[in-house]
Amino acid sequence: MILDQTLKEQLNNTLDKTNFNIGKKYEGKVRDNYILDDKRLIITTDRISAFDRVLCTLPFKGQVLNQTAAFWFGKTKHIVPNHLIDIPDPNVVLAKECKLIPVEMVVRGYLTGVTTTSAWYNYEKGVRNFCGNKLPEGMKKDQKFEKPIITPSTKAEKGGHDESVSGEEIINRGLVDKESYHKMEKVALELFNFGTKFLEKNNLILVDTKYEFGLLNNELILIDEIHTPDSSRFWIKETYMDRFMNDLEPKKLDKEYVRQFLAKQGFVGEGEIPDIPEDIKIEAAKRYIQAYEMITGQEFQAEAGDVSERIANNLKKTNLI
Repeated sequence: MILDQTLKEQLNNTLDKTNFNIGKKYEGKVRDNYILDDKRLIITTDRISAFDRVLCTLPFKGQVLNQTAAFWFGKTKHIVPNHLIDIPDPNVVLAKECKLIPVEMVVRGYLTGVTTTSAWYNYEKGVRNFCGNKLPEGMKKDQKFEKPIITPSTKAEKGGHDESVSGEEIINRGLVDKESYHKMEKVALELFNFGTKFLEKNNLILVDTKYEFGLLNNELILIDEIHTPDSSRFWIKETYMDRFMNDLEPKKLDKEYVRQFLAKQGFVGEGEIPDIPEDIKIEAAKRYIQAYEMITGQEFQAEAGDVSERIANNLKKTNLI
């Protein structure tokens, strides 16, 4: 695990934005995309978003996300093809350009969450039909569902809000055709089940996650990221049941830590974003890094320094800029 001092040093060297003069640029909440004809250069910054707002940056967060996603792309290509071509830098992916399907396939194994689109937030307010899934009475926060449920979400542009809806509504709105949607459901559940079984061996619970897909030559392609601390919730498996039975929060390794900090300040997406202290940023970064190490079984390798300069140098070496 990287020392706190290294994380503190990196607070002033985080990657907030990029500005390379290549292709057509599209800036997401976390990733800067450069479209190069039939390819796309995706640079994962250190920005962290929650409640559909960009909050701040965390040391090494972009590298953690990029390398975690690359790990899973390699592990899951037998289930569905993905967009990965190469990794020219720890924060960068060179990917196949696909036609985006504007739907996030959210798979949930547990009743939890603090955002207004989360299962627990809605359940606590009396909702028992959540995105087409009928939920039983008497469930507790953080309880496991009998089987994973799918709660699709519309994919909002930066600055917009995602909307959780049913699969039927996704099809009725014409966001994707019926056949493609059902294939997305099938693949999403296969990916979730694969990730669940893989992570159980590493003392982690895959609580919930989201998948994004595109089309390439009419073939369904997994894009964006997979099973990262941004797109997924992870809990420590060995302590989950004891803590659940005693009404204690699970031990978490994802950005829920930051969400909960903000929620305690009364922020759930509207109004001014509260100041996030250095110690919260460092603890969040440590959780991201620990998640990477527990998921992959590999030690996270990173050094404090100018991330933007390193990326530029690596892209020059590979003739991408």
